[in-house]
Amino acid sequence: MRILVIEDDVETAAYIAGGLTEEGYVVAHAASGREGLFLAAAEPFDLLIVDRMLPQLDGLAIVRTLRASRIETPVLFLTTMSGVDDRVSGLNAGADDYLVKPFAFSELVARVKALGRRARGKAAEVSLKLADLEVDLVKRTVRRAGRLINLQPREFRLLAYLMQHAGEVVTRTMLLENVWDYHFDPRTNIVESHLSRLRAKVDKGFAIELIRTVRGAGYCIRDVD
Repeated sequence: MRILVIEDDVETAAYIAGGLTEEGYVVAHAASGREGLFLAAAEPFDLLIVDRMLPQLDGLAIVRTLRASRIETPVLFLTTMSGVDDRVSGLNAGADDYLVKPFAFSELVARVKALGRRARGKAAEVSLKLADLEVDLVKRTVRRAGRLINLQPREFRLLAYLMQHAGEVVTRTMLLENVWDYHFDPRTNIVESHLSRLRAKVDKGFAIELIRTVRGAGYCIRDVD
């Protein structure tokens, strides 16, 4: 299991890295937010241990950027802030767990193992398929009936989110939070306009319309009524 520790305090980082190495993990270290984001985005890790307060780029910004790039590596936040609001903001940003400093190393190891089990329990989705529509999450390509469909990055994220929830009704708020990372209503038609463009590319010219509006509730992608 490869772990990246993003921690600017040298002593804390050495303590964590040394202990985890003794436990049999392969550990890399980044001393700043920017370095940590670069490594997390460029190399395959099984877990990120991220300090909330970092120079250059804080922990929340790192996680939000990774999640916006569809990098779903589990994240364990380390923080000196124990308030509920702080934990909620971290989890909303995309973190998987929280550990408040100072902490017992045995608890850190227990949380690392738990996140590792959770990650192994998830089948890594690399492609999504509904009827004749195929979305490759690795190559970031979309095909319908074998025909390549070119999407803009935001359109791809929107379609991928709908496909990950195929058959379910997703609300406008869910799309704003998970596709645009907005935790407020921008009071614009940004969702509607992107869905309109997506429909024109994915559904136009095909016998079955997959992207549906569920009046008064939200949107759904499905191949049957």
